[in-house]
Amino acid sequence: MQEYSYNHELVNRISPIVENLFKGNSLYQVKLNQQEMSQMLVELFRQFSSEKMREIKDDDLTDRIDSILILEAVSGTLNDLTAEQIAIFDAVVEGRPIR
Repeated sequence: MQEYSYNHELVNRISPIVENLFKGNSLYQVKLNQQEMSQMLVELFRQFSSEKMREIKDDDLTDRIDSILILEAVSGTLNDLTAEQIAIFDAVVEGRPIR
């Protein structure tokens, strides 16, 4: 029962943060599924004890969640590029002139 209670506490704390971040970020809306991200984050933060989670201030938790969402949103972006766009990306990263 305690695990259910902690899970419920996490959902109640994380879901509104994810919802607010999604409202303010069109990249998240296009690239990510809000419900899936909330579930993934609950699983991720479940690794912390309830005491540790309660010590994390809301602003800090929001920053952490935002960082994770950014990573999730852009991680597949290179897969969406054409061969020409990948060549341009590679040139920029390597500091070569773009042809």
